[in-house]
Amino acid sequence: MNDWQMKREGNEDQHRNNKRTYTKKIREEKSFNLQMGFSQDNLKGFVLALSSSAFIGASFIIKKKGLRRAAAASGVRAGVGGFSYLLEPLWWLGMITMIVGEVANFVAYAFAPAVLVTPLGALSIIVSAVLAHFILNEKLHQLGILGCVMCIAGSIVIVIHAPQERPITSVQEIWSMAIQPAFLLYVGSVVVLVFIMIVHFAPQCGHSNVLVFTGICSFMGSLSVMSVKAVGTALKLTFEGNNQLLYPETWFFVLIVATCVITQMNYLNKALDTFNTAVVSPIYYVMFTSLTILASVIMFKVRILARKLTLCYCIYIITLYIFAGAFFILIGLHRKNANVASSC
Repeated sequence: MNDWQMKREGNEDQHRNNKRTYTKKIREEKSFNLQMGFSQDNLKGFVLALSSSAFIGASFIIKKKGLRRAAAASGVRAGVGGFSYLLEPLWWLGMITMIVGEVANFVAYAFAPAVLVTPLGALSIIVSAVLAHFILNEKLHQLGILGCVMCIAGSIVIVIHAPQERPITSVQEIWSMAIQPAFLLYVGSVVVLVFIMIVHFAPQCGHSNVLVFTGICSFMGSLSVMSVKAVGTALKLTFEGNNQLLYPETWFFVLIVATCVITQMNYLNKALDTFNTAVVSPIYYVMFTSLTILASVIMFKVRILARKLTLCYCIYIITLYIFAGAFFILIGLHRKNANVASSC
């Protein structure tokens, strides 16, 4: 009896040791994946975001061509309140292209964190800049090419070091994040700033300062991304068998997405019709990305998961490279336009 008990206790001890070893191994693997950040979900989000950038970048050019054609036919430009572009098939082709890109972007947010998906928007700048050079004759200087290279370099490094996101089990969990005092303060600040820009600055200097229209789009865009993240996660969980469409919070997020997207589209059309495409794209990207990452940090409490300070510095510097790259595109364009104007 004693021998049997000793043998049983020995087996139980061995089982517990094996369980500890297995648990430790799983934790180490999770910790490794968390540090590396590029999980299967992140990979899906990366591919979708990449496809989205291609479609969205091309849509800028198609819509700009449609806006030009509509303005030539009606004599009233979208930048001054005209809506004749709604009857232009080419503009609708650009709109459909953008919708395809936004749908891919929408799904990407369901798989990957916003701090991974949003910076990949830099690639849409490159697509629009290259196409604008050949199709719209909006020429880029050598600094613009340097900017494109820097955008690619920055995006690659951010993708490599993208943080893994904490699993979300219900839309109510996202709702609890959205009603945190810090995020509510951010939302209130955005609403007030957008209202002031629409009522005061847009009528006075919207057609002379590119930051007004793009600023409205960027502020509203940061809110739409957070809501898109919530709706995308809700749909993902629903398809997995955990129905989230029963919760009123899901439909509230859908309403926020619709409101923000309509506002963005209206003022983005004004910006594209008034200013050069290669000017609007990088400025919009820089502002939109900065505000989206800020909103993500506040709402989802996303942190760069790196134990080494050098890695944090690396990500920080490369992020600056992306923004600097987009800014160089703008500088290159202005320098080229200034040379053309002086020669005339």
